[in-house]
Amino acid sequence: MTDLERRYFRLLAAYPADYRRARGSEIVGTYLDLAEPGRRWPTPADAVDLLRGGLRQRVRATGATDLVPGVRLAAALALLTATALAGMWTVLELRPAPPGFGEPSAGPFVSLGIVAWAGWLLAAAAQALTPGRWHRRAVALAVLVTVALVPAAALTGLPRPPLFVLLPQVGLGVVALGASRIQPVSLRVTPLVAAVAGLAVASAMPRNVFSSSYRALTAEPVLGNTAVAVLAVAVLLAVGLALRGDHRGGWAALILLTPVGLLALHPLAGAADGVPSAFAANWTALAVTAAVIGLIGPALLPVALAVRGRLARPSAPGRTYGARH
Repeated sequence: MTDLERRYFRLLAAYPADYRRARGSEIVGTYLDLAEPGRRWPTPADAVDLLRGGLRQRVRATGATDLVPGVRLAAALALLTATALAGMWTVLELRPAPPGFGEPSAGPFVSLGIVAWAGWLLAAAAQALTPGRWHRRAVALAVLVTVALVPAAALTGLPRPPLFVLLPQVGLGVVALGASRIQPVSLRVTPLVAAVAGLAVASAMPRNVFSSSYRALTAEPVLGNTAVAVLAVAVLLAVGLALRGDHRGGWAALILLTPVGLLALHPLAGAADGVPSAFAANWTALAVTAAVIGLIGPALLPVALAVRGRLARPSAPGRTYGARH
């Protein structure tokens, strides 16, 4: 067995054991036939393809055929929320404090955040105007730029939005990467409409309510109210679709729990800190709460898949018996 063949077989660990035994050699043989002479490692594209195929087979084994539609529904809601927030934050960035107030700024803007919010507005436009591959790349770029604000601020000494603003935006962006490549025009334009709506709502706010910087009287209420709204929409969709025998809404609600938790980081951290007020949470409580949300939220999905598979398993012997007889 060559090194390349051995490495392909290692990647097959992503597939269920029964599937590997039945088709593992065939799958690896196909990749080896397509490999260039002398290659020793699988290409990144091959590795991603194998891992994605393995995940798909494991999901099918649980009977959760509605998971992928649920991911796509969650992605649509996440991108809608992220672009609406980006529109609001863009207006905030255009309202720096007067020079006499002594607050730091990034030139004519409140902070470096203007770069990230412009990236999210670009992602909304890309969703409306370009094919799926390009709008996913635009969302990925917006996520990377948002993350890059932290080291950029440290290197330049310029202010940036606080982490409790950046973290939910990154969480929403990661979920939004699961959007379907093929969408009707009515769905493709909704993020752009949400971004424009965010710009309009923030522009209508008095400057003394929505100005100067990301303070308790600006960002925290906006994020808290957004968390409530997203959770309410997700739950209503889950219940409404479930009544029609469609469970993708439940998967979407489960996937959105992590970004919703990050949107509500301040009130959750305040509760964890022993004080119900969102303004009382200290840095340690915020960091611990964010870590817990980041660990528990994604862990719920495989738990739900395992429960779904266990519930579906008892019916398998009956079907097998009928097929044999």
